[in-house]
Amino acid sequence: MSPTSRQEKPCPEQRMESLLRRCQEAGLRLTQPRRLVLKALSESTDHPNAEKLHARASQYDKNLAVATVYRTLHMLEDNGIIERHHFGEGTARYEQAMDVGHDHLIDVESGNILEFHSEKIQKLQEKIAKSFGYKLIGQKVELYCVPIKRK
Repeated sequence: MSPTSRQEKPCPEQRMESLLRRCQEAGLRLTQPRRLVLKALSESTDHPNAEKLHARASQYDKNLAVATVYRTLHMLEDNGIIERHHFGEGTARYEQAMDVGHDHLIDVESGNILEFHSEKIQKLQEKIAKSFGYKLIGQKVELYCVPIKRK
């Protein structure tokens, strides 16, 4: 039995509902351009950067400015609605903040990112923090990998 499991993501409609609810709870004004950024983010199955989000959201409105996308991403991040990641490639990537913690396996050859959760890793991190006199309140695991070549 594997100690890890791949994260199941809700469907785009559920992700959009969650993003809208969290924005409303934070008291954020939801303009049409911001809604387009949220829509592009909710439909993403990867961890897009700002440029990719701009390209996706621009499919709905060609006049959407890239600056609007950046401002919206910063606003969402500042309010804990999305998370920014740097996976060693020099550009920030984004995903919706989740209630359940998860980790990332990054294929450095293809750029693919797999999400997973491991109770073993979680327990070990808690044990390590406790051994130093701390209580774990957050963590981030990023595994940088290359595919195993099969003969």
